[in-house]
Amino acid sequence: MVKEFNEYRSRMNEKIFEQKNKTLNRFFALDQGAYADGALDKKTKELLGLVASMVLRCDDCIRYHLQTCHELGVTTEEVFEVFSIANLVGGSICIPHTRRAVEFWEELKKQG
Repeated sequence: MVKEFNEYRSRMNEKIFEQKNKTLNRFFALDQGAYADGALDKKTKELLGLVASMVLRCDDCIRYHLQTCHELGVTTEEVFEVFSIANLVGGSICIPHTRRAVEFWEELKKQG
């Protein structure tokens, strides 16, 4: 599941970047820069991105932020606190996304 997500994301990003579209390239750069350390550290920003992605119900974004959180050493307890805030803010419509997020998180944990 994790491998397939990363392969697909990389392959499609390459196709996007091949077009050399200035607006899209700038948007990608803005997104990348926004998550860099600043007044808030990367970990905090990724947790914020995760909760926003859950409330907006974007499974690709949820997976991306979960993977980055895993790489940054976020704990399972921290992830579940994010899940609880997302469900509180987003309502019960977030529950299916929480299920898929838990499944993806478990896969990340298995990979180490």
